[in-house]
Amino acid sequence: MIAFTRILFSLLLMLLVLVGGVHANNDHALKVVTTTTQATDLTRILAGEGADEWVQITPLMGAGVDPHLYQPTEANIAAMSQADLVIYSGLHLEGQFDTVFEALGERNVRVYALSDPVKAAGFVIGGFTLSEELTNVDDPHFWFDPRNWQLAAEGLVEVLSEVDPAHADVYAANADAYIADLDTLYTWALEAMSQVPEQQRTLVTSHDAFQYFGAAFGWNVRGLQGISTEDEAGVADIQNIARFVMDNGIPVMFVESSVPPDAIEAVREAVNAGGGQVGLGVRQLY
Repeated sequence: MIAFTRILFSLLLMLLVLVGGVHANNDHALKVVTTTTQATDLTRILAGEGADEWVQITPLMGAGVDPHLYQPTEANIAAMSQADLVIYSGLHLEGQFDTVFEALGERNVRVYALSDPVKAAGFVIGGFTLSEELTNVDDPHFWFDPRNWQLAAEGLVEVLSEVDPAHADVYAANADAYIADLDTLYTWALEAMSQVPEQQRTLVTSHDAFQYFGAAFGWNVRGLQGISTEDEAGVADIQNIARFVMDNGIPVMFVESSVPPDAIEAVREAVNAGGGQVGLGVRQLY
């Protein structure tokens, strides 16, 4: 399957080279492709208002899309092959893109992972297993600690300034303002989370996406699925979480916006069958 995917993407990229690909409306604008909604938001914030005349941002994923499972389309590959810069989250979050990124690099398309400065600073949480081939991998959900997202913003400023030096001052000014906002956010969140009694700071969710949040704000986090939603929860996983919920008197669990609620519903049924009681959060986690 891996070999077939590699061949398919290579053929698509070769086809784009031969036919010239898809041309943007504004040939003078910096062409940037972003994968996840986080990457899109950060790029737009650093570009600032009124940047549409000189930066053309093409997002690949909309709100509520699961980046672990998203497979790039032919149109996505066309957009990336014509880009000046492709910005993605990294750490295998976009698990179906690895072969595409490799092929783009061979075509000298600049590809940048927002996780790079976080990884370089030693602030990633590692030691997870995705498959028999991928062991001791890093948790890709690094943005749930605002301090990590500050590093991502600083790294992206450098890259944008390299590919578009004419607007380097704009990127730097917008980054300074945003990083200050993130300082405020972290201070406010830390104070707010500290008001919850320590023995009650436990978060049970659909999949293991909130370890950085837990480390940043002092919460115990348990996910039904692993760090990737490709890891389907089995009966043993459901029973283990149900037992944890009952043993610790957890009153509520949470469903995530990009993860179907079926598995966490099965946990609730297992808790009820075991004589316990647990609810689901009224609001989804994003």
